[in-house]
Amino acid sequence: MNSAEVDAYLSRLGVDHPAWPTVDVLRELHVRHLQTVPFENLSIHLGEEIVLEEKRLLDKLVGARRGGFCYELNGAFGALLTALGYEVALLAGRVYGGEGRLGIPYDHLALRVRTVDGGEWLADVGFGAHSHFPLALEARGAQEDPGGVFRVVEAGPDEAGVRGGHQVPQAADLDVEANGRPVYRLETRPRVLRDFVAGAWWQSTSPASHFTRSLVCSRVTQDGGRITLSGRTFKTTAPDGTKEERELGTDVEVLTAYRERFGIELERVPEVREPGV
Repeated sequence: MNSAEVDAYLSRLGVDHPAWPTVDVLRELHVRHLQTVPFENLSIHLGEEIVLEEKRLLDKLVGARRGGFCYELNGAFGALLTALGYEVALLAGRVYGGEGRLGIPYDHLALRVRTVDGGEWLADVGFGAHSHFPLALEARGAQEDPGGVFRVVEAGPDEAGVRGGHQVPQAADLDVEANGRPVYRLETRPRVLRDFVAGAWWQSTSPASHFTRSLVCSRVTQDGGRITLSGRTFKTTAPDGTKEERELGTDVEVLTAYRERFGIELERVPEVREPGV
């Protein structure tokens, strides 16, 4: 990422170029990303190709002022952090689903970030409703956040009875929990962006993927709440958890909501497409 691309990305987030890659700067970048770049899967239902290459991600998130899902959001954010001087590793995750079962390999992409003032941090701007600020990756106690109470704990055996990294303690898999429930499991081995291509393809094409079965566009609000457009249902979640919903009746209302509430300009209303159509 060159200096012009870095400046354009920071302008998209509404922040100045930081002097040093510190924890405080990381916290600001993280929450501003959640507030300005929506978590959305519209490309899947608009028939747009999802390409996990740095330039294509920047063209979409910065140039076209769109959002994306985990591979796109954390892939681009990781590139920005690296350009700003942070030490960044891409981590592969598997999301916990029904009955506590883990999803496919490369189900999720998150970031391990090291700062100049010490410590390792879990940065994740691509999971939808999650922590607003980076989590201390090496801490094992409760971590209070506007998004809930989080913990990072060493993972136990998976369904096959295998405990990742058991022979190398520092490489053990980690479970990320929110409000007492496991959210996803992380491998600590660093990956590269192209490793996630198969996962992104499955998420955007499989009938079993929730991304192919529904529409979502969501972001954190300035007051710490959240707004979400799911199909034609507009949802507002206040910081205290209070929720309101209303149905948008016309295409004009839907397109206006995308534009005015999420900064996304669309020519037509996306509709859920059958996988392969």
